[in-house]
Amino acid sequence: MRRILHTVRTWITRAPGTYLWLAALFVTTVALHHMSPEFEKQFLLQRSTNIHELSTNPVRVLIASAFWIDSGSWLPYALLYTLFHAPAEHWLGTPRWLAVAALAHIGATLISEGVLGWAIHHGHAPQSALNTLDVGVSYALAGVVAVLTYRVPRPWHLPYLAAVLIFFGTPLFTSRSFTDLGHFAAVLIGLACYPLTRGRRPRQNLDKNTNNGVRTPS
Repeated sequence: MRRILHTVRTWITRAPGTYLWLAALFVTTVALHHMSPEFEKQFLLQRSTNIHELSTNPVRVLIASAFWIDSGSWLPYALLYTLFHAPAEHWLGTPRWLAVAALAHIGATLISEGVLGWAIHHGHAPQSALNTLDVGVSYALAGVVAVLTYRVPRPWHLPYLAAVLIFFGTPLFTSRSFTDLGHFAAVLIGLACYPLTRGRRPRQNLDKNTNNGVRTPS
């Protein structure tokens, strides 16, 4: 039992950003459960990265939106953060992991809302979409899921990448919502973060060029 507790503690302390973020989400989710439905809607709209809020308070809502979820359940995020965010932070280190998550969150938000703005301007979406509710952490998660492609040892990185592209790409042809576009954009941003993974290659790749800790001639 002591060994298990030590393993869990080590896993968490090596990913401080992941679990501090997860703790913040727990607090905000509990807070939402104590709000009336009407107040909750208005409260989240003020922290939403919709076109109206982005045009008036872009920095505030881009930060605030990453600390609220509107699904009502925190436990699935605890599992997803442990499966994806924590391994990515262990691998990349906190600054690089945070950079990937932030780039995916901000970039995908601006891309999806930009396309939505274009659709509204050309009459393909209603004016009410200017104030749509858009909070959550899924864009950052999608970007981190994608960057982990470079962590998966060869040749398994290709099936992993295919699964990621299919999972996030299929909704573009089925539901075709602006959030689906945002998720796929976040995946592409995560893949574009390859420069941040340099020096953090999978262990198997490094082992090919080492022998008992001594690098062999290439």
